[in-house]
Amino acid sequence: MERISQWVSSQELPADLIVRIADSVFPLHKAVMVPKCGYIRRAVTAASQDPAATVELDLSALPGGADAFEKAARYCYGANFEITARNAAALRCAAAFLDMQQHPADGGGLARRVDEFLAQAGLRTLPSAVAVLRSCEALLPAAEELGVVRRSADAVALKICNEVMFPTRLPPGWWTAELAALSPESFQRVLTALRSRRAVPEVIATAATAYAELVLADVLAEPRDREEHRALLEPVVAVLPSPADVPLPAGFLCRLLHAAVATEASAKTCRDLELRVAAVLDQATAGDLFSVALDGAGERVTNADTVRRVIAAFIERHASAADGRRRRASLSGAEHGSSSAMEKVARLVDEVAAEMATEEALPVSKFVGVAGAVPKDARATHDCLYRAVDVYLKAHPALDEIEREKVCSVMDPLRLSHQARLHASQNRRLPLQAVLSALYYDQLKLRSAAAAGDANGGWDDDGQSAAGRARAQARAEASLARENEALRAELAQMRAYLSGMQMQHSKGSGSRAASPAPAAKKASFLGSMSRTLSRLNPFKGGWAKDTSSIADGREGRTGANAMHAVKPKRRRFSIG
Repeated sequence: MERISQWVSSQELPADLIVRIADSVFPLHKAVMVPKCGYIRRAVTAASQDPAATVELDLSALPGGADAFEKAARYCYGANFEITARNAAALRCAAAFLDMQQHPADGGGLARRVDEFLAQAGLRTLPSAVAVLRSCEALLPAAEELGVVRRSADAVALKICNEVMFPTRLPPGWWTAELAALSPESFQRVLTALRSRRAVPEVIATAATAYAELVLADVLAEPRDREEHRALLEPVVAVLPSPADVPLPAGFLCRLLHAAVATEASAKTCRDLELRVAAVLDQATAGDLFSVALDGAGERVTNADTVRRVIAAFIERHASAADGRRRRASLSGAEHGSSSAMEKVARLVDEVAAEMATEEALPVSKFVGVAGAVPKDARATHDCLYRAVDVYLKAHPALDEIEREKVCSVMDPLRLSHQARLHASQNRRLPLQAVLSALYYDQLKLRSAAAAGDANGGWDDDGQSAAGRARAQARAEASLARENEALRAELAQMRAYLSGMQMQHSKGSGSRAASPAPAAKKASFLGSMSRTLSRLNPFKGGWAKDTSSIADGREGRTGANAMHAVKPKRRRFSIG
C-alpha cells in the first residue's frame, strides 16, 4: 500500500525519492532526507548522477520496518512523532541503520534523541524497562550490537533489586508478573544482570520460580498439543539457575518435572530436572514426589521409573558428599557426623511407596524399584516400609509366592519393631519365609533376655514394678508368637511333606521299569524330604541374616554320622 504523507511540508513539489519497505511505499524528497540521513545520501549518490532524477530505494532490511522508518522520516521533515517504551528500541536501531546518529543542527540526530528518552523515561520504571527489553526480541542482533538489550536488562535487574529492598507497591511480589512478558532468552539476560549486580540468591530464586510458574500455568491450562507445550517448557528449563548457584523450591521443581514428563519433553530436559529435584529431595514432601509419578491427568501412576531415577540420583549425590566429608574429617582429625538427609529421604520414599502401592496396574518390578531404591540401613526401623509392602500385597491379592517374596525383599523383618513383628506374624498376605524370619528373631531375643536374666541371678524381686510388668507382658506376647509360629511351621511341614511324597511317587512311577534297589529308593526319598524341608529355613535366600551376635544359651550339637566320614556342621537354632 502507499502511505499518504500528510506531514510532508512541501507537498507542492513532486517526490523525487521513493522508499519501499515490504508493502509500504513512501514518496519523499531528497532535499529533506539526504542532509539528515547518511544511508540515503550514499544510496542516492550511488544510484544516479542526475540530481533531478527520481531515485527508488528498497529498505526492507531496515530494523523496525515501515513503522520505524515513518517516524524517522517524520523526524527529518520536522513533524511531530511520539517515542514510547515500545518503539524506542526500534527507532534506535533504525537511526543506526540509516546513519542518523550525528546531526549538530538539531542536537545530535535521532539516535541521540532516543538515547535521551531511554535514560530519562524509558528505563526509569520496571514496566517500561520490561517493555523496552521485550521490544528488542524482534530486533536482534541489531539491538544487541547497539547495547540496547544490555541496558534494558540491567535496568530490569536494578528495578527488581530496588523493589525487593524497598517495595513501592502491594503486594510486595507484584514485580514477578511483569517478567511473564519476556521470552526465555530475555529472561536469561535478566538473570545474568542480577548475578552481575550480586543479587542475593533468594531474589534470583524468586524471579526464576515466578517466571517458570507463569509459563507452567500456561502449559497446563491451555489445551494445546504437546509440540507447543514442549516449545514453551524446554526453553524455560534451560534458563533456570544451576542448583549449585541458586537452589529452587522442591515442590516447584517436582511440578516442573511432572509437566516435562507429561508433555514428553526431551531426554536432556527431563534429566536436568531429575538432577535438580534430587539436589533438594530432602526438602520435598511425599505429595511433591508422588505427583511426579502420576500421569498428565493426575489420576494413575505411570512414571514410577522417573521417581526411581530421582531417588537414585540423590543416593549417588549423597554418597559423593559423604565421601568428601569423610576425607575432610580424616584430614582434620574430627569425627565424621552423618547427615539426616538420608533418613528424611528414606521416610519420604516409604510414604511415596505406600501411595503408589494402591495402583492396581503397578508391576512388582516398578514397586520394588522405588521402595528398594534407598539402602536398607538408611532406616532405623522398617515399619513404614512394611506398611507399604502390606498395602501393595493387599491391592494385588493374585500374586504368587515368588512374587510376594520379591515384594517383601525390599524390607528387613529383623528391623521391624516388636508391634510390627506381631502384626506380621498374623498377616496371611506375607510369604511364609518373611513370617518365620520375624518370629525366629523374636525367639532369639527372648532366649537372649532369659540367658542374661539367669546370668544376673534372676529377675528383680519387685514383681509389681514397671519393669516387671513390662517383662511379663513381653513373655505373654512372646508366648502367643511362639504358638502362632508353631502352627505356621506345622502347616509348612505338612505342605513340604505332601510335596515330597508327590515328587517321590511321580519319580517312582516313571522309573518302575528300571526296578531300582530298595536302598536307592530310600536314599532318594530322604534326599527329597531334606530338600523340601530346607525351604523352611527362615534365613535362606534374600532373608538370610547374621545372628551370631545374639546369645542362644545352648551349645551347638555335634555328633558322628555313620554314613559319612566328615565332621558334621553345627546346626542352626531350632524354630519350634
